[in-house]
Amino acid sequence: MFSIKNPFDRTILAEYQYITDIQAIQIIDINKESFHLWGKNSVPERLKFIKNLIFALTNNKEAMARQCSAEMGKPYKQAIAEVEKCSLLCEYYFKNAEHFLASKTITTDASESYVTYEPLGVILGVMPWNFPYWQVFRFAIPSIIAGNTVAVKHASNVAGCAIMIEELFTEAGFPDGVYKNLLISGSQVENVIEYPAVKAVSLTGSEKAGASVAATAAKLIKKSVLELGGSNAFIILEDADIDKAAETAVTARMQNTGQSCIAAKRFLVHESLYDAFIEKFKKRVEALKIGNPMDEDTYIGPLARVDLAEEVEKQVDESVKMGAKIITGGKRNDAFYTPTIIINISTDMPIFKEEVFGPVAPVMPFSSFEEAVELSNATEFGLGVTVFTENREAIKDKLHLFNEGAVFINALVKSDPALPFGGVKKSGFGRELAENGIKEFVNVKTVYIK
Repeated sequence: MFSIKNPFDRTILAEYQYITDIQAIQIIDINKESFHLWGKNSVPERLKFIKNLIFALTNNKEAMARQCSAEMGKPYKQAIAEVEKCSLLCEYYFKNAEHFLASKTITTDASESYVTYEPLGVILGVMPWNFPYWQVFRFAIPSIIAGNTVAVKHASNVAGCAIMIEELFTEAGFPDGVYKNLLISGSQVENVIEYPAVKAVSLTGSEKAGASVAATAAKLIKKSVLELGGSNAFIILEDADIDKAAETAVTARMQNTGQSCIAAKRFLVHESLYDAFIEKFKKRVEALKIGNPMDEDTYIGPLARVDLAEEVEKQVDESVKMGAKIITGGKRNDAFYTPTIIINISTDMPIFKEEVFGPVAPVMPFSSFEEAVELSNATEFGLGVTVFTENREAIKDKLHLFNEGAVFINALVKSDPALPFGGVKKSGFGRELAENGIKEFVNVKTVYIK
């Protein structure tokens, strides 16, 4: 038995009991039986259910947002936006999936040769709490449209959100077993991956969890996709529009109270703009409304759990002991951590070399583009980077220098249904979204007819 506490007021929201390993396998068997029929449906037949799901998301948007705000503290307006983004994802694949999954004719010495894309079977998703709807949808929707069935082990602290997602699929009329919620603990995941009916696994989460899941899957020759952490640099070059950069920087770091793998986590500013940027950035950060996530004008809510706020506090405090200086923020109260800007950074400090999952912005000056690239790449992660510059053509020839899964020019790094999403190095492997994402869990079958 475990309980979920509201991170804002520490009240107990609900209590749950993890299902047993035997019950988990029974649910996977339902997925397996459903796959025998679902996988045989044509793509247009599957898409009819996706259309129903879009209506279900619209009908339940406010309730889903409130559940998210209560369980992990996301400000209500941001929670609404997250649900709406799930609808956009469904609409994107509704328009494009049939084309993505169509057989591709290839000219060879055969009289006929082509490639088909066939589903694998039951896919396990291991999902995090920071975007409790979006992370699930971006994995599950393309997998299901491709003909697979999915079971999702969601983060325990958003168990209510997890139940609501399964209810959405039921409301949309999906056959039982196309989408199933697995209320299991992290220690039970290995047993589920090892079950023969599970053909592959996708995890979004920490480096430690990703390494464990990937090792189990690899041992059994099962495919895995890993979307892990990030320590994105936000680079402001000498010719940048500093006002736009400062405005974008606030959202890039502080959205979702800084709890995002693709958030900007290290701000690298050309020395000629450094003081001006600090002034503009600080003014905007200090204007952010902190408070009850249910209030519509709140931008910064609590972190999802007290222990997460304590970890951020520890990373900042250790960096200050090493010489860093806080110029605003730096205070913790239970699960709240005030938006923080910190300077006098060195590359050996926790706030530079570790992923900080909270509203903390370390700012460093640099003197040359080469130095900025070196600092940007000086991390074990490789999810994305933002570069602000007015010379867009010149920067295009230098994008290969960044060891990242994505480079965004004059914009914050974000996930978009039409663009592949994923990283390199310890940010994981594989891609979600776009055409790449829908083909991660399919059998790319070659057909050659002589």
